[in-house]
Amino acid sequence: MIITTTETIAGKHIVRTLGLARGNTIRTRHLGKDIMAVLRNVVGGEVSEYTKMMAEAREQALDRMVEEAEQLGANAIVAVRFMTTEMMQGAAELLAYGTAVIVEDDD
Repeated sequence: MIITTTETIAGKHIVRTLGLARGNTIRTRHLGKDIMAVLRNVVGGEVSEYTKMMAEAREQALDRMVEEAEQLGANAIVAVRFMTTEMMQGAAELLAYGTAVIVEDDD
């Protein structure tokens, strides 16, 4: 599966547009991670616990988007974007979405 943030793929042309493909996940903060974040806030530096959590959330959202595109019969997803929304205090949704397409090599 080719995944790109651009609307085109070099060396390929879109032969069919299948529609929206999306994947999301909702994550909540963890008390243990919050304690570490507070401590890091005092001394400064990256909050690696949250960095890891967000990276995992992005991967899960991407995996779900790819699964949906494959169900549509796509071999690529173009114009991919990410969006986050706070659902409630301490919980956020991460959404990945794009256009599921079928591409073929340029002649």
